[in-house]
Amino acid sequence: MLVKDLYQDCLLYEESSLAHYLYHLLAEGKISLWDDSSRIDLNHADQHKVAKMIQTNVLGFHRVGIYSLKMNKKAFAFIYASSQEEAIQFYNQSFQKTPLNCHEYPLDLELTRGNGVISFREMKKEFKSFPAIAGYFVRGRIP
Repeated sequence: MLVKDLYQDCLLYEESSLAHYLYHLLAEGKISLWDDSSRIDLNHADQHKVAKMIQTNVLGFHRVGIYSLKMNKKAFAFIYASSQEEAIQFYNQSFQKTPLNCHEYPLDLELTRGNGVISFREMKKEFKSFPAIAGYFVRGRIP
């Protein structure tokens, strides 16, 4: 895999730290987009510069995950949010009660929707702002 492909994957999958490392190494001329990614040595990066870049979010990452918030014994709400705390706060505002629990799910988890299958990552593209309610699941309910 080329550095270019790895960098694109970092942007697609919101791998902020690695993307900032690659950005730094590219800017310093220590790697090129056409190098084989297996030859990347992150030890050649200036750790302090990269840490500052990550902290100031030079690449503009706005991480959004998907959280399952338990409404009752059988029902769950799925909420896109930047953190577990934000998901819980949004749930509280939306439903005027506290969820029983909150767990983050992988964005690549696929679910059935209509006659097809979609991942939370693909579904996220349908929303313009976050936090947002992605949907509901009721255990034992047959559609």
